[in-house]
Amino acid sequence: MFVKPNKIIRSFYPSLIWKNKTHKKKIWLTFDDGPNPESTPWILSVLKEQNIKATFFLIGKQVKRFPKLFHKIKEEGHIVGNHSFSHLNGWNTCTNEYIQDVKKCQELMPCNRLFRPPYGKLTPIQIKKLKKKYKIILWDVLTLDYQKDITPKQIKRNTLQNIENGSIIVFHNNKQTKQKLKHILREIIVHIKQEKYDFSITW
Repeated sequence: MFVKPNKIIRSFYPSLIWKNKTHKKKIWLTFDDGPNPESTPWILSVLKEQNIKATFFLIGKQVKRFPKLFHKIKEEGHIVGNHSFSHLNGWNTCTNEYIQDVKKCQELMPCNRLFRPPYGKLTPIQIKKLKKKYKIILWDVLTLDYQKDITPKQIKRNTLQNIENGSIIVFHNNKQTKQKLKHILREIIVHIKQEKYDFSITW
């Protein structure tokens, strides 16, 4: 099952961060969407139990709905990033509307300049404008945990077979994915530790 971005696709967007450049055994664990009362507390509990930190790319609407969860993520030492206010698809949204939506989310987390586009979809002009203010983070390991018919076993395989030094791994932080991740997230983290990788939140 394909989970790594095609090199041709990456070559069209070389200014975006698909993977971190390092020769050290480090990976970056990230969670998109949320905060969500169905999934966020559980994810935080697993991270705390395993004594690791992650980066949470959050939707502005959800931050406004669940501010206590937003603050809990930060209080526990994790990094928060902008995932837009309304989870818009950049390919289907005019540039001005898209930029304003990102800005609206940024107002809720002003000390941070990390941005991940929903669906990983941006137009060249959106990239040009956003890069003036944000570090745009994509991924090199997409676990596909959001797919309806994927099994926990497949998610685990997608993750562990594709990580390497500098990998940025994407999971999702919502009710639907929790039902799958609760079976394997802890196992995945333990396995990555056994492979002697460190979990980084330095961008």
